[in-house]
Amino acid sequence: MAGPLSGVRVIELAGIGPGPFAAMLLADLGAEVIRIDRAGKGGGGGPVAEKDMTNRSKRSVAVDLKSEAGREVVLRLIERSDVLLEGFRPGVTERLGLGPDDCLARNGRLVYGRMTGWGQEGPLSHTAGHDIGYIAITGALHAIGRAGGPPQVPLNLLGDFAGGSMYLVVGVLAALLESKVSGRGQVVDAAIVDGTAHLTTFIHAFKASGLWSENRGTNMLDTGAPFYDVYETADGGHMAVGAIEPQFYAEFLKRLGVAPEEAPQYDMANWAGQKELFGAKFKEKTRDEWAEIFVPSDACVEPVLNLTEAAEHPWNTAREVFVPGVEGVPQPAPAPRFSRTQGTITGPPSVAGAHTREVLTDLGFKDVDDLLATGAVVQR
Repeated sequence: MAGPLSGVRVIELAGIGPGPFAAMLLADLGAEVIRIDRAGKGGGGGPVAEKDMTNRSKRSVAVDLKSEAGREVVLRLIERSDVLLEGFRPGVTERLGLGPDDCLARNGRLVYGRMTGWGQEGPLSHTAGHDIGYIAITGALHAIGRAGGPPQVPLNLLGDFAGGSMYLVVGVLAALLESKVSGRGQVVDAAIVDGTAHLTTFIHAFKASGLWSENRGTNMLDTGAPFYDVYETADGGHMAVGAIEPQFYAEFLKRLGVAPEEAPQYDMANWAGQKELFGAKFKEKTRDEWAEIFVPSDACVEPVLNLTEAAEHPWNTAREVFVPGVEGVPQPAPAPRFSRTQGTITGPPSVAGAHTREVLTDLGFKDVDDLLATGAVVQR
């Protein structure tokens, strides 16, 4: 397998959201990811699962985790692996007999990655939650939106995937590096609230310096500034403006057709008027006409593309930001990129239990037929 993580084996206890995405990222980077799906649950099957790109490049083993034989299969797989990822509420894997103590007793070098919203400890650790609540309690959601309006939800990208998946992956990779020195594994407690709060460090620094107001939509990076905002065009499209540096702002004004004396950049008392001026100018042409005017340039102005347009745009196709997916549907390519050991997508999304016999055989299990006959594992 290609990728810098070639040779690393990851066991993923199937879940939803940030856990599968973290496992996908490790697979994109070359790790061998074996997903453990629950036999008899019907999870991972059907047309939805077949298009779930977060399960790409993985193999699936369906296991009856309620049976002793099934749990033993997972522990035997763990003995042969480097990492385990799970995204259940605190205590669930312990009750299954697959908690950190159980797994580390079988493999002392194992990195045991845990993904939750609230963390393994704390007053809300056993409470249900979703991305929107996690980013709300960290202050991040309050900061996103326009002046005079409510907070705006940034999909589930900020909490689940930036504050969750990415921090789980960073933690796992750091623990893997440390284990090479110590010879010992450990538990990585990745909580979405922790990661999201950590992501706001830059904004907290602004606030501590007196450069950030708690009044939403009044700061430079939250649509308060006329040179960092989104403007509607004549055809209902939008252009994104991020002309922060003076030289880029000057280029922005030149291409927009506004004289510098009409819109001094940091004349904050007139920012509202400047927004009206810029808004009126952008309404004079379509989005694509403005894109022709601004790109390429150092004005830091780009067209706002929808998902379909983004996958087809020549800037992205030239760099192969998106690659063919299931039934020709584009999917994001592995990132980041490497000069020698580039990651790659090695297979389509796996369906639950599709690789049970294959995986167990590859890993040296001699009792595969017996395990299948007793229902401890299932082949689909």
